[in-house]
Amino acid sequence: MTRILGTGVDLIEVERIELALTRPRTGARFRARVFTDREVNYCESRGLARYQSYAARFAAKEAAMKAMGTGWNRNVGWSEIEVVRERGKPPAFVLHGKSAAFAARRGIAVIHLSITHTAEHALAYAIAEA
Repeated sequence: MTRILGTGVDLIEVERIELALTRPRTGARFRARVFTDREVNYCESRGLARYQSYAARFAAKEAAMKAMGTGWNRNVGWSEIEVVRERGKPPAFVLHGKSAAFAARRGIAVIHLSITHTAEHALAYAIAEA
């Protein structure tokens, strides 16, 4: 029998993430702090829709933190919650470092993910399962 340990949802404006990424003094630092190299490579491959993909991943990370029962804090790190998408498969989470350890302590075996976006908004929903 599966058991849901938590759920999380997040909605964000694409423009907000685009501004954070393109800000001359802090954009590169924001990108490096929040996204993994694999996420950056995926988003940059999306061409004109890249900011929608970045926003969707940002929302997914927020939703995952909520599903784990925490917000961003010392137990989880932005770049330790990675959104991956293999060809022909839905997006999924890969947890690393202290985020993986925190999930294990909470008894979380998997965090399911659903994301969607338009030109203006990105939405993510996460379900943490034992």
